[in-house]
Amino acid sequence: MTKKRKLERSREITIMEVAGKIKVLGKVETFGNNGFRKRECVVTTEEQYPQMIMVEFIQDKCDLLDNFKVGDDVKININLRGREWINPEGVAKYFNAIQGWRIEKTQGGTGEPAPAPVEKIENFETAEGTTSEETDDLPF
Repeated sequence: MTKKRKLERSREITIMEVAGKIKVLGKVETFGNNGFRKRECVVTTEEQYPQMIMVEFIQDKCDLLDNFKVGDDVKININLRGREWINPEGVAKYFNAIQGWRIEKTQGGTGEPAPAPVEKIENFETAEGTTSEETDDLPF
């Protein structure tokens, strides 16, 4: 799914996202001497033909997944990345990656953010000069 946002002088930017339920939540992997970090997350989309989409989070974005667990309904903002590799025979090969840069919980895979938690009524204080036993004289 993509969304377009208008910018100054009619320039548009496309925001790509994947929404669904977390199926797999990998551990942080570290590569090479420079400490490159990567963490993978598989999301199952909720559509007629569900897709299992692997999204990778790299470097500091790995930490975004710490507050999520398998089974959570999420929306992930993504970037598509591609690169060319020339094999030893001189033949070009192409690779794609889906990189996540933001993730949020949603309601039942709708792609809509989950509502903020509501504080329970017993946690509210009564107004000064009133008691909780007073009758309500409001007409509605």
